[in-house]
Amino acid sequence: MKQHHLSTKFLRFYILIGILGFFLITLGGSYMVEKHLEHSLSAALYTEAHNIASNEAVKSNISSSTVDTLQEHLCAISDFQDAVLWIINSNGEIIVSTQKNIDVRDPIPLEEFDASKWGSNYYQIGKFYGFFKTDHLSVIAPITSDMETKGYVAIHYSMTNLYQSRSSILFIMQVIFLLCYAATSLLLWAYSHYIRKPLARIMKGASEYAGGNLAYKIDVTSDDEMGYLAKTLNYMSDELNKNGEYQRKFIANVSHDFRSPLTSIKGYVNAILDGTIPYEMQERYLKIIAFESERLEKLTRSLLTLNELDMKKRMMHIQRFDINDTIKNTAATFEGICTSRQIRLELLLSGHELYVRADMEQIQQVLYNLLDNAIKFSNDNSSVQIETTVKSGKVFVSVKDYGTGIPKESLGKIWDRFYKIDASRGKDRKGTGLGLSIVKEIINAHNQNIDVISTEGVGTEFIFTLEKTK
Repeated sequence: MKQHHLSTKFLRFYILIGILGFFLITLGGSYMVEKHLEHSLSAALYTEAHNIASNEAVKSNISSSTVDTLQEHLCAISDFQDAVLWIINSNGEIIVSTQKNIDVRDPIPLEEFDASKWGSNYYQIGKFYGFFKTDHLSVIAPITSDMETKGYVAIHYSMTNLYQSRSSILFIMQVIFLLCYAATSLLLWAYSHYIRKPLARIMKGASEYAGGNLAYKIDVTSDDEMGYLAKTLNYMSDELNKNGEYQRKFIANVSHDFRSPLTSIKGYVNAILDGTIPYEMQERYLKIIAFESERLEKLTRSLLTLNELDMKKRMMHIQRFDINDTIKNTAATFEGICTSRQIRLELLLSGHELYVRADMEQIQQVLYNLLDNAIKFSNDNSSVQIETTVKSGKVFVSVKDYGTGIPKESLGKIWDRFYKIDASRGKDRKGTGLGLSIVKEIINAHNQNIDVISTEGVGTEFIFTLEKTK
């Protein structure tokens, strides 16, 4: 499908606006200027004609046998107005004209002249009863004396002169329009610099992302909407890239952790079935099969828990409960292993009762995972402390051991799924690397915080917060 670029549409629209605007100025402006000049000039000429008709010298001389005294006065007025002035008697004859000398005994008759036909119109445009060869704007004003019309004052202005004035004004308007149009062409530069080029880079980035190249970076660094969009898309690509890498790593880890116990189970079962392992040694290998099965079961449960937390399918049952009592019950489940390894569980609980608001089942999971890790990595004949304190309206729960500790370079990775410290793999043979990930997800779901303090060879302390309630 052919792509229509936005810049091409914008340029076409801009050129169309220029063409339409120029024709509008030329045609519409020409008409409006002409009408404006026509009305303003006719009003000025009529006022002048009325003033002349009201002049006493004109009134007294029009009825006398000589009107030569008016010629000089009228010629001065006509030169100023660039017009032709007439005095017309009551018979419709021109007796004085600024255009040529007329003998009073030989006036120029006007055929079909009838002032009554003008009605309310004080001006007309035409050849004035065929007298002129070209169109003129004509006004007439009656000369009255003693309630009687003695004649008329007529002023004629050539429309050619009016058209020349219109053309001069129109030319100025056209020049101003073209200058403004040229100045607005800066909008094209602004559009190209601030919109088209950044948009082209963003479109290129979107095309790269659609093609699977999530490492591509959109090079738009402005502080406007385009820059914000580019930063958002870059962030989105980074997150998608991270998610893709995480999914690949996740699948690889799951495959590895499932394959190892399944290989052991399959190998030992086949060896028992084909008699490779004698009967008297089968119990030992059946225990190994049970151990690996338990490991698979634990891994499956952990994956299901993480899936529920990720997909938010598991509704949180927020309730009020005694965290001290929950800690006691959870710690009781580890009495057997602690007794066998002579590890002391020290409960340093604040008050007889300490109530919090949270999902009790999920917090039990957090306590179980933290205690399981603490006991697993503690030395025999050592202790594990569980402590609760109240600060600033929050309950702080601490699980502290005096075991192997966590290397400094591994502290930021312990929350990653399937992550195991190399030194711990010997002790954590049944571990899945998901316990602390589950702890982090649960605490985050409660909008609380969890921190870790650890020194290699000294011990580790996990501290998380909960909402305190009465």
